[in-house]
Amino acid sequence: MAKALFLDRDGTINIDYGYVFEAERFDFVDGIFDLCRAAQSKGFKIIVCTNQSGIARGYFTEADFQKITAHMTDEFARRDIEITDVFHCSTLDGIDRKPNTGMFVKARDKHGIDMAASISLGNSERDVIAGINAGVGKNYLLSGKKIADPICPVVSNCRELAELIEKGVE
Repeated sequence: MAKALFLDRDGTINIDYGYVFEAERFDFVDGIFDLCRAAQSKGFKIIVCTNQSGIARGYFTEADFQKITAHMTDEFARRDIEITDVFHCSTLDGIDRKPNTGMFVKARDKHGIDMAASISLGNSERDVIAGINAGVGKNYLLSGKKIADPICPVVSNCRELAELIEKGVE
């Protein structure tokens, strides 16, 4: 079975300016390429699981989302990083919307993921709760702030998690 690095998108891969769907506003979070390169070198598939309620709210379309996803995956590919798959939830509720586990379960089933050997990184508690409830072995919260009683380990930036992966400490 394969192992995966599950990533949230807005606030984890790109800076979250609120409903980002245009390439000119899609700025990558510092260190995200280092993190993905480290994970890929250790045999992790890179899978994005992202809530995209802006579609349901009418802020942008499914076609806009697909276009920005292609831009994102192309930028990773230019750096020799393969995004294995991108799962998204465009509704305001349902089994796929984090903190529910639907996207993680779909990824597991489609790609034969060993959830216990996998890692998730997100910038909100709902991202982490989805990973925990889906059986992901190691879950990390990306936050530049001190958090009282976090539900999982907190990393202040993507390079911090990259270093843990490189050391095999995930």
